[in-house]
Amino acid sequence: MDIADPQRVRLEPWSEGDFWLLQRNNAPEMTEHLGGPETAEKLVARHRSYLSPERGQMYRVTLLDSGDTVGSVGFWERAWRDGTVWETGWGVLPEFQGRGIAAEAARAVVKAVRSAGLHQYLHAFPSVDHSASNSVCRRAGFELLGAVKFEYPKGHWITSNDWRVDLKGV
Repeated sequence: MDIADPQRVRLEPWSEGDFWLLQRNNAPEMTEHLGGPETAEKLVARHRSYLSPERGQMYRVTLLDSGDTVGSVGFWERAWRDGTVWETGWGVLPEFQGRGIAAEAARAVVKAVRSAGLHQYLHAFPSVDHSASNSVCRRAGFELLGAVKFEYPKGHWITSNDWRVDLKGV
């Protein structure tokens, strides 16, 4: 396991000009474990929701040294089990994958969620067969709770791993 420099990435709040990144993240190779690409209409709706979230925040992930945009990460509320939790997800552009950037972005979003307060837990739900995202969870300090049936997108059920960070813990 490599130890990544926690200062290598910066999270910048999602802005109007970030629609291109959402389009890049919608490519078949980026959505393989998420039910496939969304329609243009759904992308526009997603972009609007990222700009004005009810609770939570989406970010564009950039590299500190170059300023290059390398992906996105965010957190939002989800009803889970008998309560409400924060959920997170990320996407790193193909040309930047395999460098530990997603794990750094996930660790950075854990810090952002801790400051947002409100809920005790942050969850991630990668498909059980998405080894890269499960590795990100492990490297970012999430605890594996086990496999669960998970609906994403709406109407599409997959078996996911339920990973969790206790935001109130040390």
